[in-house]
Formats: sequence, structure tokens, C-alpha cells
Amino acid sequence: MQIEFQVNYRTKGDEKVYLTGSIPELGNGDKQHAVLMHYSGNGNWSYDIETRKADLSFTYGYIIKAGQKIIREEWGKQRHFLVNETNEYYRLCDHWQAIPPNNPFFSSAFTQHLFARGKNNNASGEPKIYRKSLTLKVYAPTVQPQYKLAILGNDPVLGNWKPDKAIMLNDASFPEWEICIDMANCKTNYLEYKFVLIDSETQQLVAWESGANRHFNTEIIYLREAIIVSGLLFENPLAGWKGAGVAIPVFSLRTNDSFGIGEFDDLRKLADWATLTGQKIIQILPINDTTMLHTWEDSYPYNANSIFALHPIYLNPEKIGILKNKKKMAYFSQKRSNLNQLKEIDYEAVSKTKWEYFREIFKQEGDKTLKSEDFLNFFNDNKEWLIPYGAFCYLRDKNGTPDFTQWHNYAYFNPRNITNLTCCQSVAYPAIALHYFLQYHLHLQLTEAVQYVHDKGLVLKGDIPIGISRNSVEAWKESHYFNMNGQTGAPPDDFAVNGQNWGFPTYNWEAMEKDNFQWWRRRFGKMADYFDAYRIDHVLGFFRIWEVPAEAVHGLLGHFSPALPLSADEIKHYGLHFHEWMTRPYIHDHVIRGIFGEYTNEVMSLYLDHKSHDKWALKPEFATQKKVENRFKGIKDENSLFIRDGLYALISEILFVYDPKEPDKVHPRISAQFTYAYQALNDHEKWCFNRLYDDFYYHRHNEFWHNQAMQKLPALISSTAMLVCAEDLGMIPSCVPQVLEELQILSLEIQRMPKDHRFEFGNTNQYPYRSVATTSTHDMTTIRGWWEEDYAKTQQYYNAILGKHGQAPHHADPYICENIIENHLWSPAMLVILPFQDWLSIDEKLRRADANEERINIPANPRHYWRYRMHLTLEELINSHHLNQHILRLILQSGR
Repeated sequence: MQIEFQVNYRTKGDEKVYLTGSIPELGNGDKQHAVLMHYSGNGNWSYDIETRKADLSFTYGYIIKAGQKIIREEWGKQRHFLVNETNEYYRLCDHWQAIPPNNPFFSSAFTQHLFARGKNNNASGEPKIYRKSLTLKVYAPTVQPQYKLAILGNDPVLGNWKPDKAIMLNDASFPEWEICIDMANCKTNYLEYKFVLIDSETQQLVAWESGANRHFNTEIIYLREAIIVSGLLFENPLAGWKGAGVAIPVFSLRTNDSFGIGEFDDLRKLADWATLTGQKIIQILPINDTTMLHTWEDSYPYNANSIFALHPIYLNPEKIGILKNKKKMAYFSQKRSNLNQLKEIDYEAVSKTKWEYFREIFKQEGDKTLKSEDFLNFFNDNKEWLIPYGAFCYLRDKNGTPDFTQWHNYAYFNPRNITNLTCCQSVAYPAIALHYFLQYHLHLQLTEAVQYVHDKGLVLKGDIPIGISRNSVEAWKESHYFNMNGQTGAPPDDFAVNGQNWGFPTYNWEAMEKDNFQWWRRRFGKMADYFDAYRIDHVLGFFRIWEVPAEAVHGLLGHFSPALPLSADEIKHYGLHFHEWMTRPYIHDHVIRGIFGEYTNEVMSLYLDHKSHDKWALKPEFATQKKVENRFKGIKDENSLFIRDGLYALISEILFVYDPKEPDKVHPRISAQFTYAYQALNDHEKWCFNRLYDDFYYHRHNEFWHNQAMQKLPALISSTAMLVCAEDLGMIPSCVPQVLEELQILSLEIQRMPKDHRFEFGNTNQYPYRSVATTSTHDMTTIRGWWEEDYAKTQQYYNAILGKHGQAPHHADPYICENIIENHLWSPAMLVILPFQDWLSIDEKLRRADANEERINIPANPRHYWRYRMHLTLEELINSHHLNQHILRLILQSGR
């Protein structure tokens, strides 16, 4: 039996095509032992193998090497091949698998849920085997469940172009469809054909695929030969699918039975409401455990203590088990009722009460659960992260701090110490096992909720934070992956004029790349247990991250990393002479008066040293923002806080920041044009600085950052089948859209934060198809809140975007909110996912009275309390027939 592999690929330079597969003849799955194919010109490569195995089954694929280095691999999974006894010769005519133009539809969100094929759509049965056959394999992920894929051609074996004779393809391997044609009965030497769509109910032809006829020369097929053509792509002529969804944090959900905070189980009722209104996707914020201090500060969902562990606060206590002690059960029922009446989340009260219940139910049910087969399977599947997490939680509570550097003998993660601490015989084991018990039940409750969401025909979209907490299991256990002496944030934007300082350590990408980003792959893999799609928080961090010095509080003194800092000679090339004073706070009399006003004398006396004439310097004990922060810690007096913030600003009065890795080079300070130091330059120096600044931030790094992203993102997004969406907001280099386009990652479009900075607002009619459009995010005010922020901007939007005449109303009336939402729904964007609050904004009776109460987060405040709750219960929402029909009508009319 002979098998010939054929593929067409035009190589460059010393590139060559290699064949790799799971059998010894193809290297046994080791790509370093892949076999070199034979080149016959015009991009054609081939390779033959002989075998006597009649039941041979293997996977294979193609790679490109230059010398011994693999420089390119195919997209997607390897092909699967199975021989049979009927044929003596197989010819595998493959197409090189590049990322297809409809790649998002290959994600699990579509293949397993939104477009999943019904079991009886196309009866598959055993594959047909002919003595002379042509098998066509075509990728058609965009064929929706109400349609079938069929084939028609210029021969009786393909229906002679007669629509009622169309031959159905097999969808058993969806999104790949397959048909095996008996070529012994073929009448023509030159087969022409096309794929067509057939309505599953009426069996009528709906549409022919786009493009010219496909063709195949049948003269080259011989008896007992099977030709298999794979890698074809269906050209769907129908308009691209578009869907709508809702975004809301789990903690914000409210039902009649809630415990003062949303729970995983509440996703069921949210799915019921989404189904009633014609929505297809539910988007939530991160749900990992953020317990650090057992205070309201743990409400921040982006500061997790583990990238794997789920937050116990999202458990439904009674679903774990009912307490046998009726008096205690009555106590908790009353507490639940009281907490559920609150307008906002009382995070500390909810957490305290739930943990009381957890300890009681663990005493009652823990031993039985920990011995159960189901738990043991869960434990074995997750012990790699579960054991360190349990130890971390125990040591955090025992030492009264999540800062593991203060844990004495456990300050450094030692596997032997952790094994001894967590073994069944350890005195600490019961306290540690409680965390295993809760994670098991979190997994059960979330899995059940997700299954319910799927049964409703919806998909669930999660959120992957860009950073990890420096007080986390990962920072403790795998510190070599992080630069613990750095901290991440974001440069100034519409969210925060002083930039943001998240405090997270930066990634050691060099260490991560050495093991092919296994840390990220494990993280994404765990997400895929529950989610069908995910949002990459701050995707710009994979191009470059904003690194803030350890002694800084604000983000203004940060710099991009990695980056290409400037030397003094390079700065001189722009016409500007670099001076040391440009890197030190520019403090003169007029600067101090401008910042501090009536407090000028007090500031001069207490915090500054006089140097000469009108020049001053900060006293050494206040020379950094961290030192200033410590000086004012615990003080709440407004006048003192005004002085503190002024000192922060004074410290930021510089034009350049030194690079920590190349101390003889500098970065222009972000937003330096708003400093007194910039105003001190003459007009020529300002012009030179502006030219340098623009080139540095918008041109110098484009290729460099493009390469940085392409070294990381392809390996990460290909590690799961989830749909990938990016949060690409902020200071966006021009290479970002290019990378998102190359990798088919959906962008995020927000009208009030246009990607084209020449315009005040984005044009919803020009949004790219591969995008997620939204009216607001959790970091922004809602439609109604934004409308009241800046009336000049509102007036411009009212006239220019909504096309209204006259004066804009002071409040966003329901008709205005509906107009804005309609513009988004009718946009070309594949997904329109709106905040729950904005969906409700179209109903005067149901929306919240005070728009300011709708906000979830204020990024400019690093100590924001995340406590927003729905003011209606989901049960009330489900019964709000007028609103639900209104939303359904808007969605259906827009073709979503």
C-alpha cells in the first residue's frame, strides 16, 4: 500500500517543506525528525511512504524549516488519516493550512454551541468506500444549524447541476465537511462543481457559494486509488452572522434567593432573560479568588490570589448542603434575607457570613465529600495548583497577611515544606482541606451553570486579566516568571489622567518563552473548562507593558517595556540638547505657587529645600511618591490630601525618565507637554521635543512591538478553542490592528474612545466586522452617566452623531439611549455586547433613578469599592414583558 502526500507551498530563500506525523515513517510526532519533502517546481512538494498495515491510522501535518530551525507551522489541528483494504494507492492532496479569513467561527463558541450541528442534521453512519474515489474535505464553519452543505457539479455523480439532485456532505467532523464520490461512474474527464446551502426543513437550495466553479481533472484517478483533497474553504455567500449580548459582573446579579451578592447559580436566570430578549452571549468579569485581607478591598476582581482558583463568595451555600442544625440554618436564612435587601453589596458582611456557613457545612459534610470518588477525581485533575493554593490560603490567614515574604519559613516556596504542610497527617490539613472542599463545589456549581447557559443556546465569555498579584500563589510558587521588583500600570488615558498603577509585577517573558509559554497555556486551558470566549484584558501588554518604578504611586513616571530608549546623541539628532535637569523634578517658585496656591509657604517649609534663587528640591524624606504616600498614610483631611497630591505632581515634573536596564538612556515622560518643565523650554526646544515625542511613541517601536506580540500571542491563542477578543484601548501603536488582523482577534470598539484620534467619536457604521462593539465598559460611566459628564461634548454628539437639531437634553432620555443602542446594533460588528445598565436605559420605568449609581468602577481611584448591584431581581426582569419585547425587537430588526 502506497501513500503519496502532496502540498503546494512557495518557499523563500533556504526554506523547505517537511512532513511530520504520528508514525515512525514521519518522525513519530517529533517535529525535529520530520521528513524532507521532494520539490518538483512551481511550489509543489511531495513525499511517498509504503506500508503493509491495512488498519493504519495516523495524524500528520506540514512545517517549514530553514536549516534545522522550524520557522513556520500550519494553523489548527493536524489532519487525521485512516487507510482501508479496498484501496492500494492513496494520494493526499492537501492545502497548506494558514489562518482562515473566518477563523473566529472555528472557535468552540460557534462549533460547539452557536452553530453546533444537531445529531441528525446529516446522517453520517460509516464512511463510504469505493474502489475508485475522490474525497473532498471542506471547512465550512459559518454554515448555521438551519442549513446543510451540499455539492452540485457537471456530472451525474454530482447531480448534473440540478438543485433537487444536490448531494449532502457529512458534517460529523464539523466544522469540516466531507463527501466521498464514486468516480467509477463519473462520465467527464474534467469535473466542475460548487458547494451549495440547503434549507434543512424545506430541502430547498438557498444559495450557491461565491466565486468561480471548482474543478478537478478526473483522468488522473486510477482503479483501487483514493484521492483525498483537504483544506478547501467554503465561500459562504450569505451575510456574516451577527449577535448581541449582555455584560455584567457575577457579583452584580440579584435574584430573590441571592445572599447579598451574585452567585454562579444566578447565571441560570440571567440566561433565561438573555434568551427572552434574543441575546446570544453573556460576558462577565474575572471570577478568580481575590481574598487577601478579608475586607472590602478584596472586591477588586483583577487582583486574584490565584489564576486558577474560583472565588468562594460566588458559591450558593445551600447548594453545598443544608445544615442539620435548624437553629443555625434559620440564622443564616435570616442573614441572607437581610443582606439581599441591601441596595449595594456589603462585601465584608457577605464574606463573613458565607465563611461562617462554609465552616459549618464543612464540619458536617467535609469528611464524606473528601472521600468521594468525584472529589478525588477533581483533586487529582487539579492538584498541581490546588495544593499550593490551599497552603497559600492557610498561611495567609495564619500570618494575617497575603505578603508571603513575611511568612518566615514559608517566605520562599519549598515543595518539600508544602508537601509536609498539606499532608493528611498535618495539623494544618483540616484548615487547608476546607479550601479544597470549596473549590470542588465552586467547580460543580459553575459547571452546572455553564451547562444551563449552553442548553439555552448561549455562550459564556470570560475575562483574563493582564497582570497577576504580587501577593499570589503564582508569584510565590513560580517567581522566576515575574520581575518582582517592577510594577505594571497604564499610561494616561480617558480613564485616568495620571495614568494607572496596578502594582502587579511585570512578566519575565524570556523565562516564559523558554518552555513555550506553558504558564500561559495552563492558564488559558483552565479558562476553557468554563468559557467559550474570553476578553484579553489590556492586550497591549503583550506588545509592551507600562512599567512603573517601584517608588512611584502614579503611572506618569512609567515607561514602556520592552522599548528602545534614547541616547543623548539620538536626542541631539532631533535638535534638542539633553541636560540632566530634564530628569529631575522641575521645582521653581512659580511652579510651587501654581500647584499649591495658598499652601505654598507650608509646602516650602515642610517638604522642600531651597537651592538657589527661585529653585527648590524635595527634602530627601519626600523625594519619591512612595515616601510621600507613607507620610500621609491614614490621613483623611482634605487639605492634607490636597498637599499630598500636589507633591505627587511635583515629583512628576520631569521631561525624561531613565531606563532601568540601560541607565545611560532615557524615555520621554508620558504627557510631558502638560508639565511646567515643558513650558520652561523655548519654542524651538518645544518643537524638537514634540517631534521626538511623537516619533518615540507612535513610530519608533512599531516593528519592534509587532515582533514582540507575534512571539507570544500565536502560541497562547492557539492553546484553546475559545473565541479570542481583545481589549485594545488606550495608547494604541499602529502595529496593534495589524497583529489583531493577522491573528483574527476581535477588537473592541467604543464610540466615545475612537481608534482614529482625528475624530471626537467613532463611526459605528465603519466598525470592522471582526470586532465587539459596546456603549460602555465596567471602567466607564454608562450611557446615562456619560451624557451628564460634559454637556459641550454631549451637545456635539447630539447634533453630529444622532443628527438632532437644537439643544441637547440635560439627561439621556430613553429615546436617546435607544437611538445610541440602535446605532450599535446596526453596525457591521460581529458582536454587540452592552452593559446590563445600558440595556435598561431604554425603559423609563425600569432603569435606575440616579445614573451615577450605575457605575461599576472608577479606574482613577486605586481603592475603589466594587459593589454595584442590579436594583431589580432577575425574576422581576424576566417578567418585564414590555422591556423584553422591546429589546428582542431591536435585536431582530438589526439582523442579530
